[in-house]
Amino acid sequence: MRVRVALPLILLVAGAAASMAVGAAPRDDALKPLSVRLGGEGQAALLRGDASAAIDAFEAALASDPRNVGAFTGLAHSYEKLGLPGKAVRFYREALLINPSDLAALEGQGKALIARGATARAQINLARIKALCKADCPEAKRLQTAIAAAATASAAPAKPATARN
Repeated sequence: MRVRVALPLILLVAGAAASMAVGAAPRDDALKPLSVRLGGEGQAALLRGDASAAIDAFEAALASDPRNVGAFTGLAHSYEKLGLPGKAVRFYREALLINPSDLAALEGQGKALIARGATARAQINLARIKALCKADCPEAKRLQTAIAAAATASAAPAKPATARN
């Protein structure tokens, strides 16, 4: 009797686990249409240079569908435009929780980490991007360039202060 009950239960659990693929990002067509539309409005606001309006649109998109990776990434870009890399890192992290292989989020988070002075952590993102790409990809090249620029800037000697009389 226990074998009969246990086998269907095991199959049910296995089926549920298989249907929830770890790290699988929802496709745009799987997201609520309102969330996709609001995300597009956020992108348009970013292109206009209106980071505050973009934040409003992306937050509304997430309220409509909290699985919208693009909205999290858009929020991160918006906060970067406002000069808040710490908040940007947070929202990139949220995007990566939904889709750990999102190259745009990995690149963006790497650049935000550089802005915060965490170049070593940005190197980890670069390694993840390279592992995902398997070949040269623009995200890896851009992040590598940003890391090199940060290293050059930190290696440059500081200008001596001029004496005022």
